[in-house]
Amino acid sequence: MTGCPKCIRDRATYEKLSGATELQVCWFDITGQESQLRGLGIDPQKALLELHVCDMDGSIVSELDAYILLMGKVPLLKPLAWLISLPFIRPLLAKMYHWQVNSRLRRRGLL
Repeated sequence: MTGCPKCIRDRATYEKLSGATELQVCWFDITGQESQLRGLGIDPQKALLELHVCDMDGSIVSELDAYILLMGKVPLLKPLAWLISLPFIRPLLAKMYHWQVNSRLRRRGLL
């Protein structure tokens, strides 16, 4: 099995937008990495359903917190990170995010 095509596109877009900065992101394809994920304290099924990011302190954040963390490091995306963190936008966006991920995984036969 190969990585998720949408995830690959999203990563490429993020890398293009982040440009040549000192931003360091080490990407990790979860495909076939169940034991490594468990070693990091991440449920492999949850890793399939949500983006996870390990911050500079070693804390793992997921779902929209992970997107907010990544976007907040890119000047062009900082306003979007702020916007999606607003309490009246975040719950709606979280529902849309989970619906979209679940739909995509069902189409690929992974759920």
